[in-house]
Amino acid sequence: MFIDKLEKETLLKPLQVVIGIVERKQTLPILSNVLIENQAGKVRFTATDLEIQITTTVDIGDTPGSNSSITVGGKKFQEILRVLPDQSKVTIEIKDSKAQIKTNKSRFSLQTLPSMDFPKLSNQLENAKKINLSQKSLKNLLLSVQYAMAQQDVRYYLNGVLLIVGENKLKVVATDGHRLAFNAGDIDGDFSKQEIIMPRKAVTELSKLLSDNDDDVELEFSQQQIKATFSGITLITKVIDGKFPDYERVIPKYENHLGMDRIVMQQALQRAAILSNEKFRGVRFVLTEKNLSIISSNSEQEEAHEDIETDYHGNALDIGFNVNYLLDGLNNIGSSTAVFSFGDPNSSILMTTPDNQEFRYVVMPMRI
Repeated sequence: MFIDKLEKETLLKPLQVVIGIVERKQTLPILSNVLIENQAGKVRFTATDLEIQITTTVDIGDTPGSNSSITVGGKKFQEILRVLPDQSKVTIEIKDSKAQIKTNKSRFSLQTLPSMDFPKLSNQLENAKKINLSQKSLKNLLLSVQYAMAQQDVRYYLNGVLLIVGENKLKVVATDGHRLAFNAGDIDGDFSKQEIIMPRKAVTELSKLLSDNDDDVELEFSQQQIKATFSGITLITKVIDGKFPDYERVIPKYENHLGMDRIVMQQALQRAAILSNEKFRGVRFVLTEKNLSIISSNSEQEEAHEDIETDYHGNALDIGFNVNYLLDGLNNIGSSTAVFSFGDPNSSILMTTPDNQEFRYVVMPMRI
């Protein structure tokens, strides 16, 4: 008996932790599988795509079961557990290279592949640097910049988030070449500077798995790998080998500032976006004394025009931006006020918040 009469939730919860990196169609069939190890009253779940590996362990106490391991199709096993009635007791036996999954009323037979063939990531964390911070802090840092990551850019070093550890700060930066997001948080200790790029998929998974609480997460990183350990979960990822752009040169310093209610700005942009060009998603900001006009139009000669009263007293400006980029920033700042800073009509826009002195979001202008 591999597993005997365990509640379905006891198996489903840890499976859902690791399943995010499992793809149904893989070049290696075993990468569609999850490794399940039952040893000494604990069941360990591991998934990998050869770049990222996630492991979590659940304590099953004195529940009978053998000290052995199997690999089964992760998505199929998850779907089976998900549709079983609540409080179902699940038994798993291994027979003839198949996992026999049984409950009171249901029977399933899943193909297995040898657990010895499961490709675990090798440890490349010798002399790794370690930092600790709360899960909430790390989650907020990643969420505040990850929307600016590139997607499948040929400049592979943009397909992730730059982590910079130095002195008593953890800085995070993401850019796709059209916009850039930066944030920083305090960490205990005084560290020499080190920069590493965490791949997009690892950033997305880690953000999902971290909790909104003050429990600890330990980050270890070398030039080859990053390891995050928290709440019984271990995520290991390879890093992107490449030179990230000089983000400090991209972040401007401007004299013209416009403080806006975040919700008012968000809703005005959402309305203007309806009639923007579907391909370019451009909107114009026309700034004059005490007024901001947001204007969009499309190839059918349709137009949207929003006027917002402001306390702006700077130079008059007419400047275009991708409306989706602006909304991404507003959706992720978590502050009631957004401050927009401007240069000239050919310069980027800088978004900051009064609540967080570290956060910077830069959006390049577009010609409309």
